[in-house]
Amino acid sequence: MTDNTTRLDHLVLWARDPIATAGWYERTVGLEPVRVTEFASGDAPFPSVRVNEETLLDLMPLTVADRMTMLPGAAEAAGHPVNHVCLALPRAAFDALLKRLADHSVPASDVAHGSFGARGEAVRSFYFPDPDGNVIEARHYDD
Repeated sequence: MTDNTTRLDHLVLWARDPIATAGWYERTVGLEPVRVTEFASGDAPFPSVRVNEETLLDLMPLTVADRMTMLPGAAEAAGHPVNHVCLALPRAAFDALLKRLADHSVPASDVAHGSFGARGEAVRSFYFPDPDGNVIEARHYDD
């Protein structure tokens, strides 16, 4: 049976060095790299990192922005076309991410309480940048 529920499949983020950015997401955020070897060998146009079994963050090389003619305004938007991406985590993973960011000297905002999202009000949330300046929010809903 096919499940036709609408879901978020992927988000595309610009990356100056997609391989390094994929490694950063693996080491610092704990996301699994996908197609890095294929990208490095020229067999894939970009690598990704897996958020969960259904969702990827694609790491598009910034160098191809001017060739993205099928997307009007892509070259002009390269760098910061998205305000931020939010990852909802279980409480333990949220706490572990805060620690890994500190261990890797990644700056983060103060932790906020009660911000609204897809599942209502989050218990805690904070923001941090990736190596390319994309802003990532992390939150958890469980107590």
